[in-house]
Amino acid sequence: MLTQSAFEEQLQNLIQLSDNPTYLLAVSGGADSMVLAYLFNELQGSGYEFQVAHINYKLRGEDSDSDQKVVEDFCYKNNIKFHLYEVSEKDEQPENSIQLWARELRYRFFREIQEKENLDFLVTAHHLNDQLETFIINLSKASGINGLSGIPANEKNILRPLLNFSKEEIYQFAEENNINFREDLSNKKSDYLRNKIRNELVPKLSETNERFLENFRKSVSYLNQTKNFVSHQIDEIEKRLLIKAEGNIVLNKEKLNQETEFTQFEILRKYGFNQPEEIEKIFKAKTGSGFYSKEFKLIINRNELIFIQLNLNPEIYKEILLTNITELNQNQLSIDISEFSESINGIITNFNWEFDAEKIIHPLKLRKKKEGDWFCPIGFSGKKKVSKFFKDEKLSILAKQKIWLLTDGDDAILGIIPFRQDRRHAKDEKTRKVLIIFNEK
Repeated sequence: MLTQSAFEEQLQNLIQLSDNPTYLLAVSGGADSMVLAYLFNELQGSGYEFQVAHINYKLRGEDSDSDQKVVEDFCYKNNIKFHLYEVSEKDEQPENSIQLWARELRYRFFREIQEKENLDFLVTAHHLNDQLETFIINLSKASGINGLSGIPANEKNILRPLLNFSKEEIYQFAEENNINFREDLSNKKSDYLRNKIRNELVPKLSETNERFLENFRKSVSYLNQTKNFVSHQIDEIEKRLLIKAEGNIVLNKEKLNQETEFTQFEILRKYGFNQPEEIEKIFKAKTGSGFYSKEFKLIINRNELIFIQLNLNPEIYKEILLTNITELNQNQLSIDISEFSESINGIITNFNWEFDAEKIIHPLKLRKKKEGDWFCPIGFSGKKKVSKFFKDEKLSILAKQKIWLLTDGDDAILGIIPFRQDRRHAKDEKTRKVLIIFNEK
């Protein structure tokens, strides 16, 4: 049963050891979110600091404005800081996937407020009926134990303290406490999958057993306990497959291929690879093949699966301008690039390249290899593709990821650090002023 004390207990279980946390409540104006706001407001005297955010999507005309007014009035009456986002013409609405567009918009807005106001947790009003709908949707997708475990109560600092309470309990609480709310009549339409499940399937399931929802609540609890146990076992298996954990994560491809399909799925899912067809391709792929998820790039290297976390490796994409030019004397300039030199196969190689300073087009920069790159290496005639140079040097895929190219203002390659200088700009007998680029670690 939903009571003030039962809610506070649920909230405390979610935040656990957090010290004086602050909250941003996502409040739509419906019964569930208005009850959430009411419950938090009752806790204000106990040190629960919170603010409220509302999105007016302008999708239902006056009804949307009325929803906004209910939330706004509640905040004004109770002296709660209120944040509003009103959708306008600048927010282009797609012809399809309105739900996905709306979700991305609101979570972007919530993150901006959290950052600006320094609020620890986002709190949403998802409840037990939402949990059941999500379970059914995931069941139809063969999403595994993680999908069947439903919506997490605490995920990436998003709290859902009403997950254990049914829609009926929330309505009852609203009535008993005279909480004003708005019904979104569009939820009565079965035009979306979730609405269809809510309006047509769930009532029929509830008819089969008067304790259906209560039993589902227990089932979700058991599934979450099972998920936690399985997750621990999967972690132990992954540790046995781990070749390297520092920097990029490297797993033994052959040993993983010997595990069950379930284990393969659970391990690769952690890196964003959760489609059975894609997982099958990963195990059949040749050395050098690459796969991308939202956060990781997966490279196949013989018997290795190399996971490169994209958001932690911006150097793969960025360029570094070299502006630290030192004038040694009238005829010599130098640039020390030691801070950007990385070990290749565990070794950092010192080098000292001399260029004709008058042939160099500034600014100089360091960048990673691009498709089609070529240069004219000293000691060779003609030009050579950078990819061919890497192959001839028998560099591993991880070593290639570390290598910087030195380029000029026209993006011409002056050298591959630390291996070979380009001869076109090198010092010769006619050079009057020398530019020295070196690494001394």
